[in-house]
Amino acid sequence: MNAKQMAGYAAAEYVKDGMLVGIGTGSTAHYLIERLGQRVAEGLKIKCVSTSIESSEYAESLGIELLDTNDVPVLDICIDGVDEVDPKFNGIKGGGGALFREKIVASTAKFNIWVCDDSKLVDKIYAFGLPVEVAPFGYKHAQKKLEEAGFVPKLRMRDGEIFVTNNHNYIFDTDYTNTKFGDDYQAMADFLKGTLGILETGFFLNTTDLIISAGENGITKIENPNK
Repeated sequence: MNAKQMAGYAAAEYVKDGMLVGIGTGSTAHYLIERLGQRVAEGLKIKCVSTSIESSEYAESLGIELLDTNDVPVLDICIDGVDEVDPKFNGIKGGGGALFREKIVASTAKFNIWVCDDSKLVDKIYAFGLPVEVAPFGYKHAQKKLEEAGFVPKLRMRDGEIFVTNNHNYIFDTDYTNTKFGDDYQAMADFLKGTLGILETGFFLNTTDLIISAGENGITKIENPNK
């Protein structure tokens, strides 16, 4: 069992009978869904809200019942991957392109868990870059505003084409190491969200209650003391 599978399977054990569950997107969340599918086949009764079309299709193939997020004002738990997270629980998400939906689903949950392999635990979030979801109409104007503030946004491509999110938007993969904001991630997030055309950022700042990581030494669980 690889590290991502270990983390995903460990997190699945936090899901109890009768829960409303948010399920994430990405390679580690894939294993979470896999394990939840096994538990549903064994008799676990849950209903889920998914953060992407990809996760929805996989969950449905395993017999997991899905609901529309608009019909579920509060989730018991949300479990998702993370691309980087520092000791202050500042996280970067959006490598899979589902950051907008992930943030909405996470915001409705009573308890949030991030799952990852231990390489995602970093002293400072910067190496992965920051995914920023932007409306296609006029996206170059938003790009210019970011560049003027010191960000370096690069339009995400896939197979030679512009990557399009499930919400039919684009993604800037953004270097933010030389902006006028220094290491003030909240100020960066506020500036980006206040820029016309920007819909959401991959900054997830102090939003998780628990991190479950896995590596050569097994499973590590890190509780957020500020939640």
